[in-house]
Amino acid sequence: MRSAWSVAVALAAAGLLAGCTTAAPPPPGPSPDSRLEQRLVAETGAPGTIPHLEALQRLADENGGNRASPGPGYDASVDYLAGVLRDAGYEVSTPTYPVSAFQVDQLQLTVAGSEVAARAVEFSPATPPEGVSASLSVLTPDRGAGCDAADFTGVAAGSAVLLQRGRCSFSRKTRLAAEAGAAAVLFVNDPGRPPAMFDAENGGPLPAVGLTAAEGAALAAQPGAPVTLRLAGEIRRIEVRNLIAQTRTGSRERVVMAGAHLDSVAAGPGINDNGTGAAALLEIAQRLGGSPAVGNAVRFAWWGSEEAALDGSTHYVETLSRDDRERIALYLNLDMLASPNAGYFVQGGRGSGSGPDGSAVVARAVADRLAATGVEAEIIGFDGSSDYDAFVQAGIPSGGVLSGDAEQKTAEQAARWGGRAGKPFDPCYHQACDRFDTLDRTALDRFTDAVAGTLAHFALSTDDLAR
Repeated sequence: MRSAWSVAVALAAAGLLAGCTTAAPPPPGPSPDSRLEQRLVAETGAPGTIPHLEALQRLADENGGNRASPGPGYDASVDYLAGVLRDAGYEVSTPTYPVSAFQVDQLQLTVAGSEVAARAVEFSPATPPEGVSASLSVLTPDRGAGCDAADFTGVAAGSAVLLQRGRCSFSRKTRLAAEAGAAAVLFVNDPGRPPAMFDAENGGPLPAVGLTAAEGAALAAQPGAPVTLRLAGEIRRIEVRNLIAQTRTGSRERVVMAGAHLDSVAAGPGINDNGTGAAALLEIAQRLGGSPAVGNAVRFAWWGSEEAALDGSTHYVETLSRDDRERIALYLNLDMLASPNAGYFVQGGRGSGSGPDGSAVVARAVADRLAATGVEAEIIGFDGSSDYDAFVQAGIPSGGVLSGDAEQKTAEQAARWGGRAGKPFDPCYHQACDRFDTLDRTALDRFTDAVAGTLAHFALSTDDLAR
């Protein structure tokens, strides 16, 4: 739960955005253009996203290989997009939200006298200044996942436990290891998974680091080896920016909203995840312009800290007034639009994750416009894994588009969309290879057109939405 101080800071920071919806209405704009959708779809597409994707790749390369938030690559990305949007005539703001940041001051892991590359589990407690000296206990998958106390039977007291991530939380595994008398935990990461992280408020009971799958396999062959771990770090409270841009025309009582997260994971530049969503949204915003002939205002958002815990979008929705939340007619989320083995998924209006009333209308509008590009979309439910979640929880009709992540494409999906069955939609998901040259530009073009058409449709009228 956020502290009262954090909420107060955030409310103050959000003041500029709140003004976009509660200030006096703008002067009358041009009459709605009935041909807006046709024009916008014709003008937008993957070619217009390319300069923005190249810029995001360059900004990652210049800032340690990523655009993670908080971080300099993310800050540079916000500045780049904000400049483009101001040039296009939008009302632009960068409201902030508070996050906890973990800064590692010292990390050294040696096993059997050799230094091992490791990454601190974020918000891990520190070791004593002299470090932890222990023997290595290996908890192999055939002995259990480390999710039950019985899995730690036979773990030597005072040892450093090597175990695989998965099946239950890092906090649970670490707590059970501590109860078994361990002194530290070495987590073996799966390829393509984000780095291990404890809850920022509570941390964990033992110092913990993460290892690559290759390093983990090498250490698993050395049970009983001497281990020395030194880890020191601190938790800081800092402010991170979202980016919001709204048209100067259209009714502010029925705002059509779309968003995409702008941050990457720390492991790579995040060009598919989610440079593609961010660039497609920017391309659409540029082509639409800051003062289009619309009936409803259009608001674009680029979120920070999606890869952490959806912090940027969650804070935005939670700190809006009730009236301002009710003024949002719908929200459409863009997350990964050019996976190399692309799928065509639209979220909303199906099953247990169907979303608030009106979400099926949003999903159907997107799916119909994807069909116009020559592809049949698969409509799926919401699962809480991207920035639509706060809008869904607030009862705002929502939709989402994505081309797939680390999950494997089925034979049926390959028959429908092409590509390789039994292979991940994006084999570079959350990895350093998620770069510009891996993108499926056909998928990016189709999704960009479909989102452009959907936003233009609702910008003219939201009469077909059930609220």
